[in-house]
Amino acid sequence: MERREEIRNKKRVVIKVGTTTITHSETGNIDLEKLEKFVRILINLRDKGKEVVVVSSGSVAVGKKVLGIEEKVQEGARKQACAAVGQGRLMMMYEKLFAEYSQLTAQILLTKETVVNEDCRENARIAFDELLRRDVVPIVNENDAISVDEELYGVFGDNDTMAANVATLVDADLLILMSDIDGLYTDDPRKNPHAKFVHTVHYINEELENMGKGAGSVHGTGGMATKIEAAKVAMKAGVDMVIANGANIYTINDIMAGRQIGTLFKGDGHNKIGGKAYEVYGADWIQE
Repeated sequence: MERREEIRNKKRVVIKVGTTTITHSETGNIDLEKLEKFVRILINLRDKGKEVVVVSSGSVAVGKKVLGIEEKVQEGARKQACAAVGQGRLMMMYEKLFAEYSQLTAQILLTKETVVNEDCRENARIAFDELLRRDVVPIVNENDAISVDEELYGVFGDNDTMAANVATLVDADLLILMSDIDGLYTDDPRKNPHAKFVHTVHYINEELENMGKGAGSVHGTGGMATKIEAAKVAMKAGVDMVIANGANIYTINDIMAGRQIGTLFKGDGHNKIGGKAYEVYGADWIQE
């Protein structure tokens, strides 16, 4: 099977992990073993000379547990409280794990204003560049507890879109979205046994967008439709993006090694018209 050799040479990488990737599905608690493996992978990438930025979900889930809230948290004050409590606890876990390898981290909380307002965007870019220059790993999340001028700027709504905006903000070479799905299918594979796996997307058209509406993620705040929206943002900025299943966190290593894992959205294809929009495997496809 053909490898994605260009991925191996990517230097600045943004990796987004969803709540379902770093929590136990049975209890909603943080999967500490998996989180530790994730940190080791990031350290190994750093040792190879890569620059990494992490976009991490999980603050609301952690906050729920700390506050003893069992039911699903909707928008509003309760969610804000969970996010505020959980963000500190989640960051503490990251800092502890990274500290075992003497790796410095920095917490960055963003709002939609950060990418919409030109001055805020430039200040954020300067901050990211300085942190990466000093070999610090930025850990990013949306500021769910407080959103400045929300009526004017709105909120990201999901970390997929935010991760794509972060990737464009830092001029990343690659964006990896780790989720609870293998990638993009031509239809929902749980309902349609004839659905085919899309391994490469050259440009996004209406057909691709309709696929996103049909095949989605079961858990978390972002389904496949939001990931396609994220791909639009990334591809427009020339950033390659890969959607892959985070059930095995070591999949990140496979992606960085150029193996055909997940769906690759080509960053150089956002202006293409005509030709193949995407490529699929047959019904008997097997990922490497």
